[in-house]
Amino acid sequence: MRRLLCAIVAASLVIPVPPAAAKPPEKAAFEVMTPASTVASRTDRRPNAGGIFDPVARKTFISWSGKAADTYVQAYDHRTGVWTAPRKIADGESDPHNYPTMLLAGDGHLLIFRGMHNKRTVLSRAPLAHSLDGTWTDVEVPEGAAASYPMPVKTVDGTLFLFYRETTKELDPAADSDFRPMKYLVSRDHGKTWKNSVRLTGKPWAFGSLGRADHMDEIYVGQLRYLPSSGRIQFVYTLAGGGPGQHKHDVYHRNVYYLSFDVRTLRFFSAAGHDLGTQVDDAEQERYLKVVETPLELPGGLKSPDYILQVGTQRDGKPFVTWFQFDAAGSPRDFAGAWNGRNWEVREVANGLRMREIEQLNGGTWRVYGTRDGKPGIETFLLENGRGWKPETLITTPKPVQRVEVITGFRDPARILATGASSARDVSVADGDIYVAGTPRK
Repeated sequence: MRRLLCAIVAASLVIPVPPAAAKPPEKAAFEVMTPASTVASRTDRRPNAGGIFDPVARKTFISWSGKAADTYVQAYDHRTGVWTAPRKIADGESDPHNYPTMLLAGDGHLLIFRGMHNKRTVLSRAPLAHSLDGTWTDVEVPEGAAASYPMPVKTVDGTLFLFYRETTKELDPAADSDFRPMKYLVSRDHGKTWKNSVRLTGKPWAFGSLGRADHMDEIYVGQLRYLPSSGRIQFVYTLAGGGPGQHKHDVYHRNVYYLSFDVRTLRFFSAAGHDLGTQVDDAEQERYLKVVETPLELPGGLKSPDYILQVGTQRDGKPFVTWFQFDAAGSPRDFAGAWNGRNWEVREVANGLRMREIEQLNGGTWRVYGTRDGKPGIETFLLENGRGWKPETLITTPKPVQRVEVITGFRDPARILATGASSARDVSVADGDIYVAGTPRK
């Protein structure tokens, strides 16, 4: 009988904790707004930079993918409680990978990044500070060639980092299709000019692998999280590739890894504090970064682990990560791994849940947002220091949800952005809702 649980690396400590017993959710503490109905297409967006609260404008700005994966923006005025109508600002070229990510630059201008799947990095800039109004400009950033999956961060001094995955074969036809490492761009002038990590460090990539026997040389970052207090960016990621015997893109997924990055020195570190320099290779990720080892298989015909993963910190500052795998029936099984200073304590905390996003409440207590396939609503749970798990409440939505993102610097009632599921995979169909939810203002 094929094992349903993952095979844990020797360094990990396995804690067999059964999933929390099912019980009726508490009365919902969230209110849900629907800024736009039957407009969202399927998207591959990660839980990062979908929206932001601007304290100067006293508005929440959001972005989302509509028909043909085109980029739309909207604004919520916290003084009036009114949403603007959806506004298209860029073409998506009919690819669900070409989703927008948004941040507010230090000069007050909104920036939207798109990695035009495997091709190029495109930056859209609002013409007016603290506003969506006017004619946005689109600029291709040549330093971010062959890019997918942009993940932007603004540091406390206003420096912009944009992490992305490179499809190297687009630049070098001799490269294997399943060699896709991570790189990044840096701007110190609010996004006007950029430098690539290759130029900054002299290294061919930031983190990744090349030449693994199992051909799992693609990086899928599930989430990054910037910690202003330490000047570090945390990452959680899984590998993909063709598997032994073939070079093919994204046939299998394998393992979960944790990594942090110092924005001042451009150096990477393990959870144990090992200084890995300005580039991480396969030997280092296997020795220092692996949270869990998972079987190279397709349970229920699905890639496992899923590429949507989350990263957070415990009360004492040590990291934890969450992810879900699939069993033989194709049902999600939900895990958390907490670093205890020596190794990773891995627990199965729930099942049947697609964990979408996490939000720090206080100290080591985090809210987990999750969905169940084909069902409306967002279930929330409380995760304590990456270990204790208990149900919290239910956020009621009229239809199923495909993505959840905590809005950067949120102000209630606009705490999370939830993209409703479209009825078809092809982005020519866009009938999902856009929801924004939060706790009522007192």
